[in-house]
Amino acid sequence: MVLTIVYLLHKISFVFNPLVTLVSILIVPVSVSVFLYYLLRPVVHLLDRRIVNRVVSVLLIYLVIALLLTLFFLVVWPPLRNQIQEFIENVPSLINGLTAQMNEIQKSKYFLMFNSGNPQLTSRITEYLNQLLETISGYLSQIFSFLSGFMIVVGTAPIVLYYMLKEDGRMANALVRIIPSKYRKDGKQVTEEIDSALSGFIAGRMISSFLLGVLCFIGFVIIGLPYPLMLSIICAVFNFIPYFGPLLGAIPCVIVALTESPGMVMWVIVIIFVSQQIESNLIAPYVYGRTINIHPLTTVVLILIAGEVAGILGMLLAIPLYMIVKVIVIRVYRIFLAGKVEEFVD
Repeated sequence: MVLTIVYLLHKISFVFNPLVTLVSILIVPVSVSVFLYYLLRPVVHLLDRRIVNRVVSVLLIYLVIALLLTLFFLVVWPPLRNQIQEFIENVPSLINGLTAQMNEIQKSKYFLMFNSGNPQLTSRITEYLNQLLETISGYLSQIFSFLSGFMIVVGTAPIVLYYMLKEDGRMANALVRIIPSKYRKDGKQVTEEIDSALSGFIAGRMISSFLLGVLCFIGFVIIGLPYPLMLSIICAVFNFIPYFGPLLGAIPCVIVALTESPGMVMWVIVIIFVSQQIESNLIAPYVYGRTINIHPLTTVVLILIAGEVAGILGMLLAIPLYMIVKVIVIRVYRIFLAGKVEEFVD
């Protein structure tokens, strides 16, 4: 029966095309709204203790956000835009510099000892690095185009975020009321567990990733690495992805450093490693609300599948979505399957 249903749904897939289009349009602004909601909700609760009207609290937060965005577009965005444009335009020269550095490394006696049995190794490494550099340039071009046409997010996310902050708690109660009265207690517990898990993960990741980006930026500026703001933002964004994130964020930094000199590569690796250790051991334990109980192997599989299906956005959303599904499945199992097993045993 299940296979028949799947087959029939596949035959009428055109019926769901409008729904797929709607989801693809709203996925980014809704995701941004949810992330900001969990980041700003503690501030709203703090203001509630001093200001009676929730609307006033939310509007004050929006005023602060507007000031921060103004500061961002006046101070941060111009150099960031220039660095992205300069990086995209300089990809050919970066590839030439990368090839020259690899040729110099190839002439060193240590590399000759290591590479005595495979003379094609250097050319292959150079080819792979060049392809990776061009791929990074393509992604940055897409990101730049996306940021330039940010009207959907700018027009939708603030509205969604406003009602999420204003109706905090009421949305969960509305969802619980939809559930049959027999299971409302379990439904309330599920919403509380999901809320607690997402709050700890999203707020913790966003704060720790931001601080990691600041640490990397300071280090990159000190050593004189090109495009320090762009590369530090890349490290901060990828740090939101567990396990793979730090490695993915470090690859562009290492490649850009390699176009300068091998010594610059060592300094970049040291800065990223020290920043990661500070973030993991000093910052993260204080900003995470709770430990995320997900097996490392499960995390790796989820990220690989999500990256293949939906790219970077899928990798960013994989863990939060898995946490929601996990809480719901465990509760459904306890309500239905566990009870039937006990009856069978009796």
